[in-house]
Amino acid sequence: MPPALYRDFATQEALDLEYDVERQVGDFSAYARHYVDNSKLARHRLKCVLDVPYGATLDERLDIFPAASAPAPVLVFFHGGYWRMLSNKEFSLVALGPVPVGIAVVNVNYSLCPKVTIDEIVRQARAAVAWTWREGARYGIDRDRLYVAGHSAGAHLAAMALKADWSGDYGMPVDAIRGAFCVSGLYDLRPLPYCFVQPSLQLTPDQVFRNSPALDPPRRSSAAMIVSWGGEESAEFRRQSQDLVSLWQRAGNTCEALPQPQANHFTALYGLEDAASPLCAALLRLMGMDVAARRPSLLRRRDFGPR
Repeated sequence: MPPALYRDFATQEALDLEYDVERQVGDFSAYARHYVDNSKLARHRLKCVLDVPYGATLDERLDIFPAASAPAPVLVFFHGGYWRMLSNKEFSLVALGPVPVGIAVVNVNYSLCPKVTIDEIVRQARAAVAWTWREGARYGIDRDRLYVAGHSAGAHLAAMALKADWSGDYGMPVDAIRGAFCVSGLYDLRPLPYCFVQPSLQLTPDQVFRNSPALDPPRRSSAAMIVSWGGEESAEFRRQSQDLVSLWQRAGNTCEALPQPQANHFTALYGLEDAASPLCAALLRLMGMDVAARRPSLLRRRDFGPR
């Protein structure tokens, strides 16, 4: 019997079945259309400032969806796509739920593998957080209520943001990030060098261990975390989320597990499109906002600029 590549998985085929999220749903194109169409709707319906530079390269851009009242808490969101595809424009839909209840959203774009390494993507994600903390007041953002979030590979980036040395490397408060909202993420990168994504990611052993939040016991942190996943996701995706919850809690930190029994990898994010959803209620709870007092405002449909 061949030796295991990772845990009990002896072949790439077995690992691909667990980690190829497109193969796990019946019609991936339907979910892709949903993300594209509802993201266009978000940019049409909500006031937004698009393609604001936060770094030197053309990829380092972010879209800001301000809240109606300032200063507002902010959700810095990182998109998914296995660090190798998609952009923030396919994830504008995450602003549809938070903005009407008074939360500003900063939707971050970043460079992709193999153009850059995961090390560089993590650096860019942290640079976007630092930019929001330093410059967000110009857009009605309260930097003292800054939270990070992400989906899939983006959830990994949110978790990695919590590991940054904000004081030593950025001159920011140690607790600059108040909390993290991670949906359907990857937190242990050890299986990925043996999967279909490796030709794009080109992960080295050092990169894997440096960028795996689940392999590095967290320090005590004032930042709270909510980790959510779909009940219809693969066993490995569910386990990765559950392991992160356990690790964070064992360190004495606040972490809530939020399984979504009927959701798959793609629909697990849909709740952020609806201010009345359980997912948005959990986000409000994370931010210490009164769920009952928040009622979505009626938004006047306008064209706020380029799509």
